[in-house]
Amino acid sequence: MAEIKKITLRNGKTRYRAVVDAGTDENGKRVQITLTKDTKAEVKAEQSRIQHERSAGTLILPNKITLAEWLDQWLEYKKRDIEESTIHTYRLAMVHVRDRIGHIRLQELTEDHIHDFVDELVAAGRRSGGEPGGRLAVSTVESILHKLRSALRRAMVRKLVSVNVASDVRPSLADKKADRRDRPKVKPWSVNEVQTFIRGIEGDRLHAALLLSLMGFRPAEVMGLRWQYLDLKLATLEITSTRTMVGNNYVIEKDAKTDAGERVLPLPAPVLGALKKFRALQAREKLAAGEGYTDSGYVVVDELGVVRNTRHLREHAYRLMRDLEMRQVRLYDARHSCLSYLANNGVPDHILAAWAGHTNAGFTKRKYVHVDVEDMRDAATAWGDFHGGDRIIPV
Repeated sequence: MAEIKKITLRNGKTRYRAVVDAGTDENGKRVQITLTKDTKAEVKAEQSRIQHERSAGTLILPNKITLAEWLDQWLEYKKRDIEESTIHTYRLAMVHVRDRIGHIRLQELTEDHIHDFVDELVAAGRRSGGEPGGRLAVSTVESILHKLRSALRRAMVRKLVSVNVASDVRPSLADKKADRRDRPKVKPWSVNEVQTFIRGIEGDRLHAALLLSLMGFRPAEVMGLRWQYLDLKLATLEITSTRTMVGNNYVIEKDAKTDAGERVLPLPAPVLGALKKFRALQAREKLAAGEGYTDSGYVVVDELGVVRNTRHLREHAYRLMRDLEMRQVRLYDARHSCLSYLANNGVPDHILAAWAGHTNAGFTKRKYVHVDVEDMRDAATAWGDFHGGDRIIPV
């Protein structure tokens, strides 16, 4: 055990000090920890703790890295197993963390820091003005917190901290209730609204692409679809790749989101018919444009063959909604409407998940299936039969 020396401070106070060998850091550099305590017993106890934890492989070496610096390292590590578009959303989420608590040293970060951060973030989101729905939702705060927990779990693995101080932190129940009460909820279209939209877009040039969006595909899947993966004779469609917008600025072309996302699906007759018409229209446009036509092979292109992106499709759909005087919803929410319709009309769970491109049917139903009041009319009828229908039961 290292020698313990008695030292006298300038104010005359006596303390005890020892230098303990703590092994080497991840770069192989020797690490020594200087202990200064009021008594010899305290120094000895700390020496014993360090030696025991070093032997057990649980010793956390002192470091000065801040939370913001660690988040940079963590995001770099995450690039190994998540897509570039997802990394972009992670970076945006971590902006809030950096702005408020990023300056705090990782080893000095406490649960109280995280609690205060979450409460301030919810409160700031509430106080901000802007259009309805433009504020920071509690669900967004929960998503940020989820990512922060992940970053701190990784810090534990790297032996930078001994505990995850964010593990038990949640937005308060009062904040959740207030958010549900005050925040306008945008409902996906009902079946009637979807059908109204379908009738209203029959003559639109992108009729086929919009129908694909209304049969449960992600917008990025629709925009990544190539004619070579469509079999118009067998009426099948194969999803193999996507074209995703990052930050609404540039497009990334990549494989399907997951293994389950790569799937072959049968085409409903109306969609098949719309695709055949769109294929014929593109042949005429190509002939008219001549050398000015770009033959990209993608399904969703403009009149000169230039491939479109999800923003173009979204803005086009919004214009149609305005022209039809319909409630504006995201095209992605049409995916919710489609999957809800399938589930409410008896499609088995495993088929529902496969259609959506998910591996877990429970996730599909929990995330995408919504029950509207009209979906429960049969249940009301059943209760009416149970209660005796129109018969008056004497009291």
